[in-house]
Amino acid sequence: MAFSAVSRVPFAVNFTSDACQPKSQLKCRDGYLRGKPYTPLQLLGINLTSLESRSRSVICMSVVQESKSKVDISPLSLEDAKEPPLHVYRNKEPYTGTIVSVERIVGPQAPGETCHIVIDHGGNVPYWEGQSYGIIPPGENPKKPGSPHNVRLYSIASTRYGDYFDGRTASLCVRRAVYYDPETGKEDPSKKGVCSNFLCDSKPGEKVQITGPSGKIMLLPEDNPNSTHIMIATGTGIAPFRGYLRRMFMEKVPTFKFNGLAWLFLGVANNDSLLYDDEFSKYSLDYPDNFRYNRALSREEKNKVGGKMYVQDKIEEYSDEIFKLLDEGAHIYFCGLKGMMPGIQDTLKRVAEQRGESWEGKLSQLKKNKQWHVEVY
Repeated sequence: MAFSAVSRVPFAVNFTSDACQPKSQLKCRDGYLRGKPYTPLQLLGINLTSLESRSRSVICMSVVQESKSKVDISPLSLEDAKEPPLHVYRNKEPYTGTIVSVERIVGPQAPGETCHIVIDHGGNVPYWEGQSYGIIPPGENPKKPGSPHNVRLYSIASTRYGDYFDGRTASLCVRRAVYYDPETGKEDPSKKGVCSNFLCDSKPGEKVQITGPSGKIMLLPEDNPNSTHIMIATGTGIAPFRGYLRRMFMEKVPTFKFNGLAWLFLGVANNDSLLYDDEFSKYSLDYPDNFRYNRALSREEKNKVGGKMYVQDKIEEYSDEIFKLLDEGAHIYFCGLKGMMPGIQDTLKRVAEQRGESWEGKLSQLKKNKQWHVEVY
Protein backbone atom coordinates (compact mmCIF):
# COMPACT_ATOMS: atom_id res chain seq x y z
CA MET A 1 0.00 0.00 0.00
CA ALA A 2 1.17 3.51 -0.77
CA PHE A 3 0.81 6.11 1.93
CA SER A 4 1.52 9.81 1.75
CA ALA A 5 5.02 10.75 2.80
CA VAL A 6 5.28 7.58 4.86
CA SER A 7 4.43 3.95 4.47
CA ARG A 8 2.65 2.73 7.58
CA VAL A 9 1.71 -0.65 8.92
CA PRO A 10 -1.92 -0.19 9.93
CA PHE A 11 -4.31 -2.10 12.08
CA ALA A 12 -8.02 -1.54 12.58
CA VAL A 13 -9.78 -0.84 15.85
CA ASN A 14 -13.56 -0.95 16.09
CA PHE A 15 -15.30 1.27 18.56
CA THR A 16 -18.68 2.73 19.32
CA SER A 17 -19.56 6.26 18.34
CA ASP A 18 -19.04 7.39 21.94
CA ALA A 19 -15.32 6.88 21.48
CA CYS A 20 -15.26 9.77 19.03
CA GLN A 21 -16.46 12.26 21.58
CA PRO A 22 -14.31 15.20 22.68
CA LYS A 23 -12.22 14.61 25.79
CA SER A 24 -12.08 10.87 25.05
CA GLN A 25 -8.88 8.94 24.39
CA LEU A 26 -8.99 5.86 22.21
CA LYS A 27 -6.44 3.26 23.33
CA CYS A 28 -4.63 1.84 20.31
CA ARG A 29 -2.18 -0.95 21.07
CA ASP A 30 0.83 0.90 22.54
CA GLY A 31 -0.61 4.43 22.75
CA TYR A 32 -3.50 6.74 22.24
CA LEU A 33 -5.03 7.97 19.02
CA ARG A 34 -4.96 11.61 19.95
CA GLY A 35 -3.72 14.11 17.43
CA LYS A 36 -2.09 11.37 15.35
CA PRO A 37 -2.61 11.01 11.60
CA TYR A 38 -4.68 8.05 10.59
CA THR A 39 -5.17 6.03 7.42
CA PRO A 40 -8.67 5.78 5.92
CA LEU A 41 -10.16 2.35 5.46
CA GLN A 42 -10.29 2.81 1.69
CA LEU A 43 -6.52 2.42 1.59
CA LEU A 44 -6.85 -0.99 3.21
CA GLY A 45 -9.10 -2.21 0.43
CA ILE A 46 -12.19 -2.09 2.61
CA ASN A 47 -15.29 -0.91 0.80
CA LEU A 48 -17.02 1.70 2.90
CA THR A 49 -20.51 1.56 1.49
CA SER A 50 -22.17 3.34 4.34
CA LEU A 51 -21.47 6.18 6.71
CA GLU A 52 -22.09 3.77 9.59
CA SER A 53 -19.09 1.67 8.68
CA ARG A 54 -16.96 4.84 8.46
CA SER A 55 -18.03 6.22 11.79
CA ARG A 56 -17.43 2.99 13.67
CA SER A 57 -13.88 2.24 12.56
CA VAL A 58 -10.58 4.02 12.91
CA ILE A 59 -7.12 2.99 11.78
CA CYS A 60 -4.23 3.43 14.17
CA MET A 61 -0.60 3.50 13.08
CA SER A 62 1.58 0.92 14.80
CA VAL A 63 4.80 1.25 12.81
CA VAL A 64 6.12 4.14 10.73
CA GLN A 65 8.40 3.06 7.92
CA GLU A 66 10.63 5.14 5.70
CA SER A 67 9.00 5.87 2.36
CA LYS A 68 8.06 8.82 0.19
CA SER A 69 5.29 7.13 -1.75
CA LYS A 70 2.14 9.19 -2.01
CA VAL A 71 -1.56 8.48 -1.78
CA ASP A 72 -3.75 7.97 -4.82
CA ILE A 73 -6.66 10.39 -4.96
CA SER A 74 -10.01 10.52 -6.71
CA PRO A 75 -11.92 11.77 -8.52
CA LEU A 76 -9.25 13.50 -10.58
CA SER A 77 -12.01 15.58 -12.17
CA LEU A 78 -11.59 17.84 -9.12
CA GLU A 79 -8.48 19.14 -10.88
CA ASP A 80 -10.41 20.22 -13.98
CA ALA A 81 -11.97 23.48 -12.77
CA LYS A 82 -10.12 26.64 -13.79
CA GLU A 83 -11.73 28.77 -11.07
CA PRO A 84 -12.41 27.88 -7.42
CA PRO A 85 -15.97 26.96 -6.43
CA LEU A 86 -17.68 29.80 -4.58
CA HIS A 87 -20.95 29.93 -2.63
CA VAL A 88 -22.31 26.68 -4.02
CA TYR A 89 -24.67 26.70 -1.03
CA ARG A 90 -25.90 29.89 0.61
CA ASN A 91 -27.25 30.77 4.03
CA LYS A 92 -30.93 30.43 3.11
CA GLU A 93 -30.43 27.07 1.41
CA PRO A 94 -27.52 25.29 3.12
CA TYR A 95 -26.36 21.78 2.33
CA THR A 96 -27.02 19.10 4.93
CA GLY A 97 -23.83 17.19 5.61
CA THR A 98 -23.14 14.39 8.07
CA ILE A 99 -20.61 14.20 10.87
CA VAL A 100 -18.14 11.35 10.27
CA SER A 101 -15.90 11.77 13.31
CA VAL A 102 -14.95 14.15 16.10
CA GLU A 103 -11.51 13.70 17.63
CA ARG A 104 -9.77 15.69 20.35
CA ILE A 105 -6.29 16.46 19.01
CA VAL A 106 -4.57 18.20 21.92
CA GLY A 107 -3.01 16.74 25.05
CA PRO A 108 -4.19 17.02 28.65
CA GLN A 109 -1.97 20.02 29.42
CA ALA A 110 -3.24 22.12 26.53
CA PRO A 111 -5.24 25.19 27.57
CA GLY A 112 -8.63 24.53 26.04
CA GLU A 113 -9.89 21.80 23.76
CA THR A 114 -9.36 21.54 20.00
CA CYS A 115 -11.08 18.95 17.84
CA HIS A 116 -10.55 17.59 14.34
CA ILE A 117 -13.97 17.17 12.76
CA VAL A 118 -14.61 15.26 9.53
CA ILE A 119 -17.82 16.05 7.64
CA ASP A 120 -19.26 14.02 4.78
CA HIS A 121 -20.56 16.31 2.03
CA GLY A 122 -21.06 13.53 -0.50
CA GLY A 123 -18.98 15.34 -3.08
CA ASN A 124 -21.68 18.00 -3.34
CA VAL A 125 -19.83 20.92 -1.73
CA PRO A 126 -16.44 20.94 -3.51
CA TYR A 127 -13.74 23.33 -2.36
CA TRP A 128 -10.11 24.22 -2.91
CA GLU A 129 -7.31 24.36 -0.37
CA GLY A 130 -7.42 27.63 1.56
CA GLN A 131 -11.19 28.08 1.40
CA SER A 132 -13.73 28.09 4.23
CA TYR A 133 -17.05 26.46 5.00
CA GLY A 134 -19.87 28.22 6.77
CA ILE A 135 -21.59 26.24 9.53
CA ILE A 136 -25.08 27.04 10.80
CA PRO A 137 -25.56 25.53 14.27
CA PRO A 138 -28.99 24.12 15.09
CA GLY A 139 -31.48 26.12 17.10
CA GLU A 140 -32.92 29.60 17.13
CA ASN A 141 -31.01 32.86 17.12
CA PRO A 142 -31.77 34.43 20.52
CA LYS A 143 -31.34 37.90 19.06
CA LYS A 144 -33.71 37.15 16.18
CA PRO A 145 -36.55 34.90 17.42
CA GLY A 146 -37.77 32.59 14.71
CA SER A 147 -34.53 32.87 12.72
CA PRO A 148 -31.62 30.42 12.58
CA HIS A 149 -28.26 31.17 14.13
CA ASN A 150 -25.77 33.23 12.16
CA VAL A 151 -23.26 31.42 9.97
CA ARG A 152 -19.81 30.80 11.47
CA LEU A 153 -16.88 30.46 9.07
CA TYR A 154 -14.20 27.80 9.53
CA SER A 155 -11.07 27.37 7.43
CA ILE A 156 -11.01 23.91 5.89
CA ALA A 157 -8.20 21.73 7.24
CA SER A 158 -8.07 19.17 4.42
CA THR A 159 -7.36 19.14 0.71
CA ARG A 160 -10.21 19.01 -1.80
CA TYR A 161 -9.98 15.21 -1.56
CA GLY A 162 -10.58 15.15 2.20
CA ASP A 163 -9.04 12.85 4.78
CA TYR A 164 -10.36 9.80 2.94
CA PHE A 165 -8.85 10.95 -0.39
CA ASP A 166 -12.17 10.39 -2.20
CA GLY A 167 -13.44 13.95 -2.57
CA ARG A 168 -16.43 13.33 -0.30
CA THR A 169 -15.35 14.85 3.03
CA ALA A 170 -14.00 18.07 4.49
CA SER A 171 -12.20 18.48 7.81
CA LEU A 172 -12.38 21.36 10.26
CA CYS A 173 -10.03 22.25 13.11
CA VAL A 174 -12.20 23.73 15.86
CA ARG A 175 -11.33 25.05 19.30
CA ARG A 176 -14.17 24.85 21.78
CA ALA A 177 -15.05 28.42 22.82
CA VAL A 178 -15.82 28.73 26.52
CA TYR A 179 -16.15 31.76 28.80
CA TYR A 180 -14.81 32.04 32.32
CA ASP A 181 -16.15 34.71 34.66
CA PRO A 182 -13.17 36.92 35.61
CA GLU A 183 -14.47 37.37 39.16
CA THR A 184 -15.40 33.80 40.06
CA GLY A 185 -13.04 32.01 37.69
CA LYS A 186 -15.87 29.61 36.87
CA GLU A 187 -17.12 28.70 33.42
CA ASP A 188 -20.34 30.41 32.34
CA PRO A 189 -22.20 28.02 30.00
CA SER A 190 -24.60 30.77 28.94
CA LYS A 191 -21.75 32.54 27.16
CA LYS A 192 -20.12 29.59 25.45
CA GLY A 193 -19.53 29.59 21.71
CA VAL A 194 -22.67 28.14 20.15
CA CYS A 195 -21.17 26.74 16.96
CA SER A 196 -17.83 25.49 18.28
CA ASN A 197 -19.53 23.62 21.11
CA PHE A 198 -22.09 22.15 18.73
CA LEU A 199 -19.30 20.84 16.50
CA CYS A 200 -17.08 19.55 19.29
CA ASP A 201 -20.04 17.80 20.95
CA SER A 202 -21.33 16.27 17.70
CA LYS A 203 -21.57 12.51 17.27
CA PRO A 204 -20.98 10.52 14.08
CA GLY A 205 -24.12 10.39 11.99
CA GLU A 206 -25.50 13.73 13.18
CA LYS A 207 -26.43 16.32 10.57
CA VAL A 208 -24.74 19.68 10.02
CA GLN A 209 -25.79 22.63 7.86
CA ILE A 210 -23.02 23.79 5.49
CA THR A 211 -22.69 26.92 3.34
CA GLY A 212 -19.99 27.95 0.93
CA PRO A 213 -17.27 27.38 0.12
CA SER A 214 -15.98 30.93 0.37
CA GLY A 215 -12.71 32.79 0.14
CA LYS A 216 -10.01 33.42 -2.47
CA ILE A 217 -7.28 35.26 -0.56
CA MET A 218 -5.75 32.07 0.89
CA LEU A 219 -5.85 29.95 -2.24
CA LEU A 220 -2.57 28.15 -2.89
CA PRO A 221 -0.95 29.48 -6.09
CA GLU A 222 0.07 26.49 -8.21
CA ASP A 223 1.29 28.17 -11.37
CA ASN A 224 4.91 27.65 -10.31
CA PRO A 225 5.63 24.34 -8.51
CA ASN A 226 9.07 25.67 -7.54
CA SER A 227 7.71 28.61 -5.54
CA THR A 228 8.41 29.31 -1.87
CA HIS A 229 5.49 29.42 0.56
CA ILE A 230 6.01 30.81 4.08
CA MET A 231 3.09 29.92 6.36
CA ILE A 232 2.56 31.54 9.76
CA ALA A 233 -0.18 30.17 12.01
CA THR A 234 -1.38 30.47 15.57
CA GLY A 235 -3.60 27.76 17.01
CA THR A 236 -6.42 26.61 14.74
CA GLY A 237 -5.08 28.97 12.09
CA ILE A 238 -3.07 25.92 11.07
CA ALA A 239 -6.14 24.63 9.19
CA PRO A 240 -5.47 25.88 5.64
CA PHE A 241 -1.78 25.03 5.89
CA ARG A 242 -2.53 21.41 6.71
CA GLY A 243 -4.44 21.32 3.43
CA TYR A 244 -1.55 22.92 1.53
CA LEU A 245 1.00 20.51 2.94
CA ARG A 246 -1.05 17.39 2.35
CA ARG A 247 -1.44 18.48 -1.27
CA MET A 248 2.29 19.16 -1.57
CA PHE A 249 3.67 16.12 0.22
CA MET A 250 0.96 13.52 0.80
CA GLU A 251 -1.23 13.25 -2.28
CA LYS A 252 -0.31 12.03 -5.74
CA VAL A 253 -1.67 15.06 -7.65
CA PRO A 254 -0.94 14.66 -11.38
CA THR A 255 -1.30 18.36 -12.12
CA PHE A 256 0.77 19.68 -9.19
CA LYS A 257 4.19 18.23 -8.46
CA PHE A 258 5.60 20.53 -5.80
CA ASN A 259 9.37 21.03 -5.81
CA GLY A 260 9.69 24.38 -4.08
CA LEU A 261 10.04 25.30 -0.41
CA ALA A 262 7.23 25.22 2.16
CA TRP A 263 8.18 26.80 5.49
CA LEU A 264 5.75 26.56 8.40
CA PHE A 265 5.83 28.60 11.62
CA LEU A 266 3.30 27.45 14.22
CA GLY A 267 2.65 29.29 17.47
CA VAL A 268 0.82 27.55 20.33
CA ALA A 269 0.93 27.59 24.14
CA ASN A 270 2.83 24.38 24.83
CA ASN A 271 3.84 21.01 23.45
CA ASP A 272 0.42 19.50 24.25
CA SER A 273 -1.18 22.22 22.13
CA LEU A 274 0.67 21.32 18.92
CA LEU A 275 -1.73 20.46 16.10
CA TYR A 276 -0.99 17.81 13.44
CA ASP A 277 2.60 17.78 14.67
CA ASP A 278 3.25 14.18 13.61
CA GLU A 279 2.27 14.94 10.03
CA PHE A 280 4.50 18.00 9.83
CA SER A 281 7.44 16.33 11.55
CA LYS A 282 7.31 13.47 9.05
CA TYR A 283 7.38 15.90 6.12
CA SER A 284 10.53 17.41 7.63
CA LEU A 285 12.19 14.00 7.68
CA ASP A 286 11.05 12.91 4.24
CA TYR A 287 11.42 16.22 2.40
CA PRO A 288 14.24 18.12 4.15
CA ASP A 289 14.99 20.17 1.03
CA ASN A 290 11.37 21.18 0.52
CA PHE A 291 9.89 21.62 3.99
CA ARG A 292 10.94 23.49 7.11
CA TYR A 293 8.98 23.50 10.36
CA ASN A 294 9.46 25.87 13.30
CA ARG A 295 7.37 25.87 16.46
CA ALA A 296 6.92 28.69 18.99
CA LEU A 297 5.71 27.47 22.41
CA SER A 298 4.81 30.57 24.38
CA ARG A 299 4.51 28.87 27.79
CA GLU A 300 7.57 26.64 27.46
CA GLU A 301 10.15 28.68 25.56
CA LYS A 302 11.81 32.07 26.00
CA ASN A 303 12.68 34.59 23.32
CA LYS A 304 16.05 36.31 23.09
CA VAL A 305 15.17 38.87 25.78
CA GLY A 306 13.76 36.33 28.21
CA GLY A 307 10.08 36.85 27.44
CA LYS A 308 7.55 34.36 26.14
CA MET A 309 8.31 32.88 22.74
CA TYR A 310 5.58 33.99 20.37
CA VAL A 311 5.45 33.24 16.68
CA GLN A 312 6.73 36.72 15.80
CA ASP A 313 9.84 36.05 17.91
CA LYS A 314 10.50 32.91 15.93
CA ILE A 315 10.02 34.88 12.70
CA GLU A 316 12.57 37.44 13.90
CA GLU A 317 15.14 34.67 14.43
CA TYR A 318 14.94 33.86 10.72
CA SER A 319 14.17 37.36 9.46
CA ASP A 320 17.18 37.65 7.14
CA GLU A 321 16.20 34.47 5.32
CA ILE A 322 12.54 35.42 5.22
CA PHE A 323 13.19 38.87 3.77
CA LYS A 324 15.53 37.39 1.19
CA LEU A 325 12.91 34.86 0.13
CA LEU A 326 10.25 37.57 -0.08
CA ASP A 327 12.56 39.62 -2.30
CA GLU A 328 12.83 36.55 -4.53
CA GLY A 329 9.06 36.26 -4.87
CA ALA A 330 8.00 34.01 -1.97
CA HIS A 331 4.37 33.99 -0.88
CA ILE A 332 3.70 34.61 2.81
CA TYR A 333 0.48 33.57 4.58
CA PHE A 334 -0.96 34.38 8.00
CA CYS A 335 -3.88 32.61 9.65
CA GLY A 336 -5.18 32.68 13.22
CA LEU A 337 -6.66 35.07 15.73
CA LYS A 338 -6.57 38.67 14.56
CA GLY A 339 -4.56 39.57 17.66
CA MET A 340 -1.55 37.87 16.08
CA MET A 341 -1.06 40.47 13.39
CA PRO A 342 -0.03 43.60 15.34
CA GLY A 343 2.91 41.83 16.97
CA ILE A 344 3.96 40.27 13.67
CA GLN A 345 3.66 43.54 11.79
CA ASP A 346 5.68 45.37 14.47
CA THR A 347 8.41 42.73 14.23
CA LEU A 348 8.55 42.87 10.44
CA LYS A 349 8.63 46.67 10.53
CA ARG A 350 11.49 46.68 13.04
CA VAL A 351 13.46 44.18 10.98
CA ALA A 352 12.89 46.17 7.80
CA GLU A 353 14.11 49.36 9.44
CA GLN A 354 17.22 47.55 10.71
CA ARG A 355 17.86 46.57 7.10
CA GLY A 356 17.43 50.17 5.97
CA GLU A 357 14.11 49.47 4.25
CA SER A 358 10.68 51.05 4.49
CA TRP A 359 8.24 48.43 5.77
CA GLU A 360 5.25 50.37 4.42
CA GLY A 361 6.80 50.40 0.95
CA LYS A 362 7.76 46.74 1.15
CA LEU A 363 4.30 45.70 2.32
CA SER A 364 2.68 47.69 -0.46
CA GLN A 365 4.86 45.91 -3.00
CA LEU A 366 4.10 42.48 -1.51
CA LYS A 367 0.38 43.16 -1.77
CA LYS A 368 0.73 44.47 -5.31
CA ASN A 369 2.62 41.31 -6.30
CA LYS A 370 -0.05 39.15 -4.59
CA GLN A 371 2.55 37.65 -2.26
CA TRP A 372 0.78 38.71 0.95
CA HIS A 373 -2.13 36.54 2.17
CA VAL A 374 -3.96 37.17 5.48
CA GLU A 375 -6.97 35.45 7.02
CA VAL A 376 -7.58 36.28 10.68
CA TYR A 377 -10.68 36.06 12.83
